[in-house]
Formats: sequence, C-alpha cells, structure tokens
Amino acid sequence: MQSKTIGLNTICTHTGEVRDEQFKGAVSPIYMSTSYAFEDVDVKRYPRYFNTPNQEALGKKIAALEHTEAGMIFTSGMAAISHALMAFLKAGDHVVFQQTLYGGTYNFATTQLERYGISYTFSDGWGAADIAKAVKPNTKVVYIETPSNPLLTITDMRAVANLAKSKGIVSMIDNTFASPVNQNPADYGIDIIIHSATKYMGGHSDICAGAVAASKEHMQQIWHSSICFGGSLSDQTVWLLERSLKTMGLRVKAQNQNAQGMAIFLQAHEAIDQVYYPGLPSHEDHHLAASQMHGFGGMLSFELTREIEPSDFMKQLQLIKPSMSLAGVESTMLLPVATSHSLMTPQDRAAQGIKDGLIRFSVGIEELDDLKADIAQALKAATQKSAMTI
Repeated sequence: MQSKTIGLNTICTHTGEVRDEQFKGAVSPIYMSTSYAFEDVDVKRYPRYFNTPNQEALGKKIAALEHTEAGMIFTSGMAAISHALMAFLKAGDHVVFQQTLYGGTYNFATTQLERYGISYTFSDGWGAADIAKAVKPNTKVVYIETPSNPLLTITDMRAVANLAKSKGIVSMIDNTFASPVNQNPADYGIDIIIHSATKYMGGHSDICAGAVAASKEHMQQIWHSSICFGGSLSDQTVWLLERSLKTMGLRVKAQNQNAQGMAIFLQAHEAIDQVYYPGLPSHEDHHLAASQMHGFGGMLSFELTREIEPSDFMKQLQLIKPSMSLAGVESTMLLPVATSHSLMTPQDRAAQGIKDGLIRFSVGIEELDDLKADIAQALKAATQKSAMTI
C-alpha cells in the first residue's frame, strides 16, 4: 500500500519494515554486519553510507511520516542539524536563523560556522517578515524551529517556504517539538525537515538519534557530504528506533491531551505567572498554530511567581522527574538556563525571552489527575518554604 493512502498508525507500524523472508517473523530482523559483498549485488552496502538494510528501511519510514521522498538517520539530533546545514553551505555563504532557537543549534552557529567562512544572522523575531529582513544576497539557507524550544513560539511555515523559494534559498526546519504526528512541514513547502529522533520518535528516553527528511534531490546532496562526516547510526539503535516508532502516534496523541490539560491547570494556578503553550487561546500565535498543526504537542513551559524558587519547586516533585532531555513517556521538567540553553550568554537568552526561572515541562502519558496532584503538592511545599524564609 502507498503511504499516502494509509493512516498515521499504519505507517508507524508497517512502512519501512524489513521483511523476514527466511523465518517470517512479525518484526524486522536486525542486520549487524559492517561488511557486505561488493560483487554481483544491486547495492554496495556499508554502514557509513547510510544504506544497510535497517538504515535504508527506517529512512523510508521517516520519509513516509514526513510526506517526503527520502529520509536519513543520524547519530543524534545535532548530527542531523550539522550535516544538513553543511551540505548546503560553503565559504562565503550566509544563513538566516530564526531568533527563538534550541541552544545547541545556537551554539553550533556561533562557534562553528565562522571557522568555515560562513556568516549568519539571527532574525529579530520569529515571523516570516523578521526572517525576510535578515536575508542577504549570499543567503543560501533559512532555518526555523516551530514550535520553538523552550518558549513554544510559532512561525508561519508556508510564508517562510514561499520567501525561500522566491529567492532560491533552501528552507530548513527543526520539527522535533511537533513530531510528524502533529506537523508536516513538507506540506507547507519547507525543503528539509530535521528531528532529534531521541525525542518523540524514540519516546522512551533510551535512544540517541537524529533524522532528516527531504526530496530525493536534496537528500542526495546531504548524503554526499554526510558520508564524509561519518554520522551514521549503529544498526542496533536503528532497529530500536524502528521499534519505538510503531507507537509514536499513540504516545504523542496521549501527550497532546495531557499537555493541553496541564496548560489549562497551570494557567489557572495562583502560583504560576505565565504559561507558554500554543494550545491555549491566550497564546499569541494560537490561531496560526491551529492552522498548521494537527495537535499542539506535549511540550509547554511556565514561570512561577517571584516568591517561589524554581529549584525548590522541582525538588518537591514526587512523580515528575527533574531531568535532561524531553518527550519520553515519563513527564520531565528542567531549567533551560541550566541545561538546554546554558551555552548561550545571559544577554542572548534575555533577547529570546528566556528568563532564569523559566521551567520547561515535557508532559508524558501518566494519568492527568496524577500529574496535577504532583504539581499541586510541589507548589504548596515550595510556597511554604518561601514563606518561612521571608
């Protein structure tokens, strides 16, 4: 069956599986070989060439999920980001980055690109008009992230794609926060879709991987440079990721529902100053998000009242884990200033609107009432501790 004619969960479960022709097993066999025949074969396979049976099959699943012609798997989200960017940039070129951006991407841009003679500009905002103002005659790539990490800003994908196409520029997006369940940028004209597959694609906090989806033409260009950089993923992890993707649709939809409920709960709580979640009607880009997303995602962030110390609050949590990373089936929280955006200067974080007390909340699949109860007791305990120190 063609992927365009079948549903999301069917793609997750069946597309891109490796058929067990010998024993007829229900799941994909795993091929661990790093050495394959080169004579009398249709494909000369080698792990660094991203074409082992498991690598090749998983790439097809990623492409089907993102409505593109081709897909590739990498060792991490940053490997996917850096490989994609360097495939289209050379000395003398310029790239425009959206202002609100994952800290790792920001660090890559500010510490690496100039070493290769590549210039860059961060837009003044996250709208298409802001990005257009930053474009120069030598701009070759525009790079966006929507919803953004950690403030969940929303960028108009169609407007950015149209801008890029009108100027012959390649458009790229970090689609990690949305996942292919909630958003398909290729449908809006974006050229290159990038994921930290560690997150929603893996979904269990036990896999480190990255993914890129694009047209065959663009993917061929990425492949030619990637075989030199060597960011291929081991077949054991490829197999585990394919296993995890089978439940992505179910997991993400449950996380969407929980995040919406938690955002409403937090917004109404007297100890919370601000909640950032595109599913809230109060979010400044709510209508834009609703127009280009199938669901609003499992990520949100919030700020406590000034009287409560964020670290005191997180230490009181009993169910939700204060932990690095995101998108696992378990709920986690972190302080971006100390983790995901710690490599940025305080001034640059402030320019993005990231306050020192901002908490990023990755909502899992637990029972919603249990998550509410955990936050309520933690807020109560942190409030009492704050009152005792005044």
